[in-house]
Amino acid sequence: METQKFFYSFPKNESEEVRFSVRRYKDRAYLDLRVWFEPSEGGEYRPTKKGLTLGVEFLPELRKALDAIPDEALALVEQ
Repeated sequence: METQKFFYSFPKNESEEVRFSVRRYKDRAYLDLRVWFEPSEGGEYRPTKKGLTLGVEFLPELRKALDAIPDEALALVEQ
């Protein structure tokens, strides 16, 4: 059985948002960063195939990567 808990989301555009969640599937825990969309006919947002799923053991490395982005991103923009 799969369980999922959402921790953070932000809008990507008018009809999509990016959601960060942790889910359990087949006795393993996963980090999930995925694009969700609002159906044209309305209703609740649905997940797309656009995203990344990693085992929770990668969370420390993901945090390091996110912390490293601001300086690198600013350097790229300034070029």
